[in-house]
Amino acid sequence: MRVWIDQDLCTGDGLCVDHCPDVFVQLEDGIAYVAERGEPLNDPGGSGSLAVVVERDIAAVVQAADVCPGECIFIELEPAFEEMTGS
Repeated sequence: MRVWIDQDLCTGDGLCVDHCPDVFVQLEDGIAYVAERGEPLNDPGGSGSLAVVVERDIAAVVQAADVCPGECIFIELEPAFEEMTGS
């Protein structure tokens, strides 16, 4: 599974960071970004910054997307994952 944030839709509430600080970070601009190994993927941001989500963080990322007031968190399932889950 991979995830990205549409920074144009981000409201800066930080709920995603509260739910999964291993995958989401909030930078000085007040906007949330995805991260891998603690490094924000903010170049270029948006769909150009897809972060791989490790298995232990999957549920937290899905929950963060569900509670996001800006509806700016987008999850992309990889074909192998979709086949395993039947989605």
